[in-house]
Amino acid sequence: MTQSSSSRRALVVRNASHDLSPFASKLVQLGYIDSEKMQQAALESRKTGKPLTQILESLTGKALSPELQRQYKKNQLFELKIIYGVESLDPEIKQIEQSQVSELIDTLIPIDSCRRSRFVPLSKEATEPPSVLVAMVNPDDLDAQDDLNRILRPQGINWQRMVITAEDYSSIINQYLDQQAKKDEAAKAQKSFDVQGEIQNLEGLEAEDSHDIPDEDLTAAAEDAPIITLVNKILAKALTDEVSDIHVEPQEEYLRIRFRKDGVLREAFDPLPKKIIPAVTSRFKIIAQLDIAERRAPQDGRIRRVFQGRKVDFRVNTLPSRYGEKICMRILDNSSTQLGLDKLISDPDALQSVRDMASRPFGMILVTGPTGSGKSTTLYSILAERNSPDVNISTAEDPIEYALPGINQVQVIREKGMNFAAILRAFMRQDPDVILVGETRDVETAKTAIEAALTGHLVMTTLHANDASSSIARLDEMGVEPFMVAASLLGVCAQRLMRRVCTECRIPYQPTIEELNRYGLSASKEGSVTFYKANSLQPEEIKTATNLCPKCKGLGYKGRVGVYEVMRITERLQSLINKGGTTDMIKEAAVEDGMVTLLSYSLNLVREGHTTLEEVERVTFTDTGLESELKAKRKTTLTCRICSAGLKQEWLDCPYCMTSRFEE
Repeated sequence: MTQSSSSRRALVVRNASHDLSPFASKLVQLGYIDSEKMQQAALESRKTGKPLTQILESLTGKALSPELQRQYKKNQLFELKIIYGVESLDPEIKQIEQSQVSELIDTLIPIDSCRRSRFVPLSKEATEPPSVLVAMVNPDDLDAQDDLNRILRPQGINWQRMVITAEDYSSIINQYLDQQAKKDEAAKAQKSFDVQGEIQNLEGLEAEDSHDIPDEDLTAAAEDAPIITLVNKILAKALTDEVSDIHVEPQEEYLRIRFRKDGVLREAFDPLPKKIIPAVTSRFKIIAQLDIAERRAPQDGRIRRVFQGRKVDFRVNTLPSRYGEKICMRILDNSSTQLGLDKLISDPDALQSVRDMASRPFGMILVTGPTGSGKSTTLYSILAERNSPDVNISTAEDPIEYALPGINQVQVIREKGMNFAAILRAFMRQDPDVILVGETRDVETAKTAIEAALTGHLVMTTLHANDASSSIARLDEMGVEPFMVAASLLGVCAQRLMRRVCTECRIPYQPTIEELNRYGLSASKEGSVTFYKANSLQPEEIKTATNLCPKCKGLGYKGRVGVYEVMRITERLQSLINKGGTTDMIKEAAVEDGMVTLLSYSLNLVREGHTTLEEVERVTFTDTGLESELKAKRKTTLTCRICSAGLKQEWLDCPYCMTSRFEE
């Protein structure tokens, strides 16, 4: 009885499947769906025009495997070829050049016609007469044929048809529409920052020297609507482009606006007319609350704006120059700053060294580097990790760049006698645990900070020095005694910022042996490493390019990565500092104790694919630095007879015990 029932069910399935396509019959045989639901799905697909696979997945709640999807499409294309008697198009087999499709839609067959009649031009053949290949969802659609004849025949162009599935047609058209949306958005953004249109009708000031213009005239010009709009667009474009600095620079015949992005300056706009220089500079000074009557002395100010729902500050500095006042603005955007040492320092050993120093109860930590190298961000990241209810943190800053909850931040006001040294002395009566000094630039501040470090406080400050070892010489130049430095200093963190190569368009390559030797690298050791070059375009090429990298916009770089050199003060280094050791001696000893130099750190970033050798050349590479580093890495071959310290062959005497008696 059971066998008879099974036979009848199999017979019913076979009979029902006679009305189904081969693909549908196979799904029924595989048990993916029963014949009744399959017939229901096929009927719904014919009525609604939806793909059968989409309806099946909706009915069963099970996804079709890629193999079944592929087989369905193959059967579908075969059926369409038989029904319409024309060749079918499978984009997975015959690659579609989307750029050709876009060009034909833009110049020959409008997108409205393509969408109305569901066809798309694929390519144009240079035959006689010319011919266009058109893929159509319904090649027998008379309205579609009329549209094509109406558009192409007056131009003497023939056309050939192919059949395409509705899904592939939608995919090609959607790609075109996405490209157009991006172009429209870019054009809209460019139009919103088109500053030339704001100044065409401006009755500007034609005086040769803006110092001769009355203050009331300057104020009136600065309040003119085109000038206000122009200045606002400069600020908005800078925030949109995520730049760090704005430079407004009067030249002899024009006004130049430059932005610094990822550490590199580029012109932001075409040169602006000379006549608007006084009005633009005055407008910036007005919104920064500076004295527009004072045009022969530098001034500092601040602009605060709300942009896309976030508060942004601009630190403004004016400088009298030959052709007018140069204005430089540093953008301080808290929302775009990522605080956290693990987000900044990629090397685990360097990260642990900084955290170990920051966890000490007292002593001094120096962070060195040029302006714009990220020193403040590193210090704020350390403070963020130390910030807790049981720690009293006080900072003296000029200016206060980031607002950190739970921290006592004090602004330097030199006009009222509140300089770094005075604030530090006041801190000592405020029971602090951690003290941040924004910058150490004079002996009074340096000595006060060291005294604080020696009396039970953790002091952090910045210093302008080329690398970690040269910071000792910098303090010596200020007049700080070596024994005070050796007793108080926990360590020095030197840093730079390098541009991060764009991961979307970077170009892999293998450097030559000469190039590797230049950086002290071995061709045999670096043979398995993949190096990258940036796919950078010139500014002129970026303006005319139609297909820029969506991530870096043709610059070849996107974002920046930190380069760190962490020198922890060991007993050996303390002894060298006490005895007045030179910068080279301190660096060599630090490298022997495990310090990774700026150059070595940056080359590691190159090996990891984060940046390029060109960036190493621009930011950290010096021939003298490489020579000093290679010397420091040589093995010690001499030993002092008196104190048994390891020595270098080129040293004439022992820097530890000040004798010249040493042996092999």
